[in-house]
Amino acid sequence: MKHALPVTREQDFAAWYQSVITEADLAEESGVRGCMVIRPWGYGIWERIQRLLDDRIKATGHENCYFPLFIPLSYFEKEAEHVDGFAKEMAVVTHHRLIADGKGGLVPDPSAKLEEPLVVRPTSETVIGAAFARWVQSWRDLPVLINQWANVVRWEMRTRMFLRTSEFLWQEGHTAHVSADEAREHTLRMLEVYRCFAEDCLGLHVIAGEKPENERFPGAVATYSIEAMMGDGKALQAGTSHFLGTNFASAQNIRFQNAEGQVELVNTTSWGVSTRMIGAVIMVHGDDDGLRCPPAIAPWQVVIVPMLRDGPDDEAIISYCRGLQGELARQSALGEPVRVLLDLKPAKAATKRWGWVKKGAPVIVEVGGRDVAGGNVSVIRRDELYRADGKLDSRVMPQAELIEGAGALLEAIQASLHDQSIENVRANIVPLSDWPAVEASFAADQKNPGWVDVAWCRPTGAALDAVVEQLKALKLTIRNAPRGQTGQPDAPCIFTGDTAVERILIGRSY
Repeated sequence: MKHALPVTREQDFAAWYQSVITEADLAEESGVRGCMVIRPWGYGIWERIQRLLDDRIKATGHENCYFPLFIPLSYFEKEAEHVDGFAKEMAVVTHHRLIADGKGGLVPDPSAKLEEPLVVRPTSETVIGAAFARWVQSWRDLPVLINQWANVVRWEMRTRMFLRTSEFLWQEGHTAHVSADEAREHTLRMLEVYRCFAEDCLGLHVIAGEKPENERFPGAVATYSIEAMMGDGKALQAGTSHFLGTNFASAQNIRFQNAEGQVELVNTTSWGVSTRMIGAVIMVHGDDDGLRCPPAIAPWQVVIVPMLRDGPDDEAIISYCRGLQGELARQSALGEPVRVLLDLKPAKAATKRWGWVKKGAPVIVEVGGRDVAGGNVSVIRRDELYRADGKLDSRVMPQAELIEGAGALLEAIQASLHDQSIENVRANIVPLSDWPAVEASFAADQKNPGWVDVAWCRPTGAALDAVVEQLKALKLTIRNAPRGQTGQPDAPCIFTGDTAVERILIGRSY
């Protein structure tokens, strides 16, 4: 069996990941360290993520808005813990003009120094909080439920496309509420929106839960996440939702008069997902031939490749394919019309076929003169690319059968990818009861160790610091404490020996 990529997952997972991005035309280096050019197929996937998630966000009562890219430094200085958490990652604008240096170059004009430095948006709690302080006066103004789709900049030292870049695209939701209970409930509601979106649209099986104290968003009272397991067993934090309490409201004086006439601080939340979701899709669903794109987020779900030979039959083949394209576009899958492309680029059919295999188009349909004569099509299902004998599984079927079954076929591919993700997660989480067992599980020569599930007592302060250092020695982190746990663990805390209050997941991560 010959694969389309130059390196396999087993040989070098990191090199394979980069190879998928390159061969599938998802993104490329931009010439600016840590920033990428997202190419049409990669951006098309992001547009699908935006559209599907935006609908879900709006269904919960949120409205989209937009806030400036530049944030005054003084806004961050009002919230000490928040600014400390992001200080090392901030990109700062100090001048508003350049001048010639007399040597053929440009330098900042000393006379154009800004009175106050501007931070390039790393996240928008501070600038949105300032707006909330203007907007909210009475309990009648609450809740405020907003969301924005934007780019952010966090100056990263070690970058990897989609997973950790200096500039990335995301959505960030921000809300203000009358009470802590209402805000916390909303935090968990949006966490569930993310969980369902990841499962239903991305085909990713994720674990939703609360992050430990040391992993909280700077300034948050509580942080929750959805954690996804990649193909190499490492974890990826795929989305977060934060209960901020009154911390930001206090720093930015967001107050309201309640129904009894008393003045109170609002309780706020924030939550977001980013283009790292595309990285998760690659590392969970990709195989040694490239990306396998879930139909829900595939820019094109069905790609028709006519097998042309620069001969007299070409016109009839193209006409046949156009008719097929029109019929397929009238079908529905996953609640939407089927997205179908007729690829008429001037290249060999085999070259175009493997190009779409690497991009992960869910269904590739080849049509040649013989297919036209017989009223047939040759169908390749991307999630089941090879037969048992290792040969490409291209199935000939009547055109009418493909048209009638297109919706069901795409839904089956979506379900199959999701099922494989579920199986991978369940097969690679192991419950353990003592630290030596954890050490053995993550031994240096252990490939794809997955995660471990252990009892935990929620230590704080110095005790938590000791746990963090103990984990760091093995390059491990606590992912989260899964939601939905019932009862108390029947084992003591694996770190302190104290009575455990819950179980947590531990693993290596991106």
